Amino acid sequence: MPGGGTAVVASGMEGGKKSSIVGILMASFAAFGGILFGYDTGVISGIKEMNYWLQTFGYESPAGSGTYVISTSNESLIVSILSLGTFFGALFAAPMADFLGRRMGIVAANFVFCAGVAMQTAATAVPLFVAGRVFAGLGVGMVSCLVPMYQAEASPKWIRGAVVSCYQWAITIGLLLAACVNQGTKDRTDSGSYRIPIAIQFAWAIILVGGMLVLPESPRYLVKRHRDEAASRSLGRLMGVPPDHQDVQVELEDIKANLRMEEEVGQSSYIDCFKMGPNKILFRTLTGIFLQAWQQLTGINFIFYYGTTFFKNSGISNPFTITIVTNVVNVVMTIPAFWAVDHVGRRRLLLIGAAGMLVCEYLVAIIGVTISVSNQAGQKVLVAFVCIYIAFFASTWGPIAWVVTSEIYPLAIRAKAMSMSTASNWLWNFGIGYATPYIVNPEYGNLGPKVFFVWGSTCVGCLIFTYFCIPETKGLSLEQIDILYQNTTPVRSVAYRNQLIAHNVHAADEDAIARVTTEVRMSEKGEKGEVQNEEKV
Repeated sequence: MPGGGTAVVASGMEGGKKSSIVGILMASFAAFGGILFGYDTGVISGIKEMNYWLQTFGYESPAGSGTYVISTSNESLIVSILSLGTFFGALFAAPMADFLGRRMGIVAANFVFCAGVAMQTAATAVPLFVAGRVFAGLGVGMVSCLVPMYQAEASPKWIRGAVVSCYQWAITIGLLLAACVNQGTKDRTDSGSYRIPIAIQFAWAIILVGGMLVLPESPRYLVKRHRDEAASRSLGRLMGVPPDHQDVQVELEDIKANLRMEEEVGQSSYIDCFKMGPNKILFRTLTGIFLQAWQQLTGINFIFYYGTTFFKNSGISNPFTITIVTNVVNVVMTIPAFWAVDHVGRRRLLLIGAAGMLVCEYLVAIIGVTISVSNQAGQKVLVAFVCIYIAFFASTWGPIAWVVTSEIYPLAIRAKAMSMSTASNWLWNFGIGYATPYIVNPEYGNLGPKVFFVWGSTCVGCLIFTYFCIPETKGLSLEQIDILYQNTTPVRSVAYRNQLIAHNVHAADEDAIARVTTEVRMSEKGEKGEVQNEEKV
């Protein structure tokens, strides 16, 4: 009952927050999947610079010098092939999420990931190492789609942003762990120098699988499969109340009402992801796809894939240490996002982050091209601005892109739309990873620090895209986000979102939706009228 539900939720907000602690902890544990993502992404940056690894997979150049290198083509392939695997893994995640479920899909993805880790650990030649990177990528790609989806569907709306941000934080921790392990093994003169960092990934997979086996399935997935009783039990566990509790039943009715409306409009095929209509499905699908593309085009993975090489070429005496420093900044500066995402808001943070990054990247480029590699003071300033740039990314675009893409899609197509947006992230990741050596290495493009002019310019695109395409969704349930998309635009979303919260509108209450929509439109017309009167005066 819409009216009764409103009263219960409105009066029991604080109690709901307290009873949701269990659900927050459960949904947050799934973020451990980010460790796989971050560690696997970061470990290759150091491994490809290790002497023993270069002796095993590279060649002596010049002959008889005792110095080993790897060709630019092999370097590009080894670094970027993971992203190609993750691209297809993200696409495979959609059928897995819809048939196995969000929870068991994550478990299955870990087995694929472990197969890839085993191949890389055993490899002594490039072909098997590359094959291992592909399989590991498939697993990471599936996890990178399924974990934010599970978190968004299982966490309370008032803290959903912070919970999904935990996934990005786990990615940064994985990157930092990889840098630390590389630092600890880089000077070994045996295969343990690279095999130990690679094999450690088995531990991350075992921990994640163990936890997911005891967590409840996403209640929204269960509703989609018409397993209402199981959905009630799952919601009860996540809310910390019995399955027949009134809060559980109100939430369940909202999810079911929203799903019924979506099913009336269309089914849940990939074609439905690109349909135009009142739900703005096409716009929402493209928003997620381009948001993840813009996240990669900020240039962040240039630092984490090629940071060690970049700092070495810039004259930094200990590039491995600087890599650890940049990873510490990434971890620490993601923490403020936990608070900011549900207080400052998604839209505003993305705008602030894009502006801050473009300033830092232009400064890094200018400093890099105007000082010599022997200018130690200048190199320190360059590293400082790289760290500030990473801080802006870590507290805004890093976590917020995953938060937004996990919540803007309707339930009927969520798995498929999320898989495409995540695949977009990995496709651009692959392209940037593959192209970068050809762009910056001396024997090819030789851009060096000038590449930051490119990244700064793409951040201008991030600003424009955010202003016109990203609505404000903080504090809204996934069902309320559907209402927002149906009745307003991203540029005007803040006012409509405020009214949805003020009136505690539910998806099942069509009268309340119509009332709020009318009030907001009348208010907008009133503001326009006042402006026109002032202009006449």
